[in-house]
Amino acid sequence: MARATADARPPNVILILADDLGYDDLGVQGARDLLTPNIDSIAKNGVRFTDGYVPCPVCGPTRAGLLTGRYPQSFGFEFNNVRRPTSADAEYGLPLKQKTLANHLRHAGYKTGIVGKWHLGDSLRYRPYHRGFDEFFGFIRGRRGYYDDPHEPLFDMDTKVSEREYLTDAFGRKAVSFIERHRSDPFFLYLPFNAVHSPPDPPPKKYTDRFPHISDRVRKNFAGMLAALDDAVGHALRAVRVRGLSEETIIIFMSDNGGTQLAGVNPQRTVQGGKGWLYEGGIRVPMMMKWPKRIAPGTLYRNPVSALDVVPTMLAAAGLAPVAGCDGVDLLPFLDGTNTALPHETLYWKYGGSSAIRKGDWKLHFPFTNAPASLINLAQDKMEEHDLAAQEPARVAELSRMLNDFKSLLPHPLWTPKPVPRSDNPAVE
Repeated sequence: MARATADARPPNVILILADDLGYDDLGVQGARDLLTPNIDSIAKNGVRFTDGYVPCPVCGPTRAGLLTGRYPQSFGFEFNNVRRPTSADAEYGLPLKQKTLANHLRHAGYKTGIVGKWHLGDSLRYRPYHRGFDEFFGFIRGRRGYYDDPHEPLFDMDTKVSEREYLTDAFGRKAVSFIERHRSDPFFLYLPFNAVHSPPDPPPKKYTDRFPHISDRVRKNFAGMLAALDDAVGHALRAVRVRGLSEETIIIFMSDNGGTQLAGVNPQRTVQGGKGWLYEGGIRVPMMMKWPKRIAPGTLYRNPVSALDVVPTMLAAAGLAPVAGCDGVDLLPFLDGTNTALPHETLYWKYGGSSAIRKGDWKLHFPFTNAPASLINLAQDKMEEHDLAAQEPARVAELSRMLNDFKSLLPHPLWTPKPVPRSDNPAVE
């Protein structure tokens, strides 16, 4: 990809992805019993997006959209790839013709690496080192234990390896190693942790000991897993800082979907629902970005943005031409005030029998096939408790037409889990 500007050195990019971290599960998002100072510092020293969305309420499709900048449903990646495809010729992974952010940045001279969870295809042709990444340390599928796991091996490139450390600690260590080794190059580090996804393996005592105020065992364990994630993020931030790379490094943090709705884990304070649902709690996630060169510290951005915006924003920051067919937008002009319009007039979701659209402050949501739609004014009702469909029939008709137009352009999913996910029976692997 040709560079569109002639900057001496393009910025480094560190894209950090938490797994199943709910909207309310950070200190900076309002959690009073959890400790996340390092993650919080990204927002305090950059921008926090109050209305940051992912394109799907489960892991795999969101990751496909995050790395391509396209609605994953638009190329058939609508469900997690955790079961056999419905036909022998189905592409059981991120389709090979879809280029990733790593492909684009490596072509422009970046060193590229992934440390963590892949979940975009099991077979060799779909693995990270065939999708634009120079280096890979992590695991391939969607779920792994934090200690030894005989069912899901760790890999260093294509070699199986063992690891003595708690997995979150190991990922933090490997992230620092990548930053140190490539500090003289422009680099892209994709850091998709599996924390705080199940299984709830107890983290080292040094983490749970930080929470004497939490008596509930499940909540304390969750707090410790999150503290380990925060420490690992802190190690990466410190590696950038001590090498004098802060001004020239973009750091993005977000979750792949909402939190799991387990007692004691994700208490709902400001959003309803969680992983597997198209309520706000399933698709609105913590999202923040830091780049001192372009983003003022303490910025709070309240207009809807999407994980799909990461690719076009990072390509623009690197001085690269935009990619045709991207569904995301470059957020930088919206953050510095150059563009005062909305980044997205509309955002769309489809997940099996459930679908939704947000236009401005209005959200229309069909929880499952043939279910009546609910209409919510999110500016007044983020918890989605007051259905206004009966009072606003014209708006329901308009949004229904727009949503149906979006769905009519989508191909058939490349694989379909059984049962097909719906809001009262979501597939949440």
